[in-house]
Amino acid sequence: MAYRGKRILDLVIALPASLFTVFLTPFVGLAVALEDGFPIFVRLERISDGKVIRVWKFRSMIKGAQTMKKELGSLNERKDGPLFKIKNDPRLTKTGKILRKFRLDEFPQAWNILSGDISLVGPRPHEPGEIGQYPPEFKRLSLAQSGLTGLSQVSGASKLPFKEEVALDVYYVDHESFLMDMKILWKTIAIFFSDPTGV
Repeated sequence: MAYRGKRILDLVIALPASLFTVFLTPFVGLAVALEDGFPIFVRLERISDGKVIRVWKFRSMIKGAQTMKKELGSLNERKDGPLFKIKNDPRLTKTGKILRKFRLDEFPQAWNILSGDISLVGPRPHEPGEIGQYPPEFKRLSLAQSGLTGLSQVSGASKLPFKEEVALDVYYVDHESFLMDMKILWKTIAIFFSDPTGV
């Protein structure tokens, strides 16, 4: 259960981040559009607070990338669960690779934080189809408010076995506190500057 003041923390950080996103948009938008046309944003379906939300991101993949998962299934490196990841994803555009390297594609999620769809810190938001394949002991994660960063992300993220990743998210939900959030935010910043692709 969220502690008192969590929403205030979200707003304090998301407000300046959203303004920075507005500043970034013309530059990122021009780069995306020149390489692969419009749109410059994507809205991806994720589960948070027990409902389907649409998470904002700068588009880093070719148009129609979400429909190509089946044909790229043999390249999926996450064989131990329902998640999908390809290290050198052929769907990434050249601009998208730069956006991903510096995590710039994530900044529009500040708008999701402002709207209350997600929090700054929380379990990783997964796709509805992925949540549907969770083992029973982890399905309650779909009822928690997801976060831009979280305990699983700063503990290894996709490098972890699937069950270990979601177990960390369950631990966070059961022990959520201001102190834990500050530790996660500090680790997120440290990872961002030492290894931008590691969060």
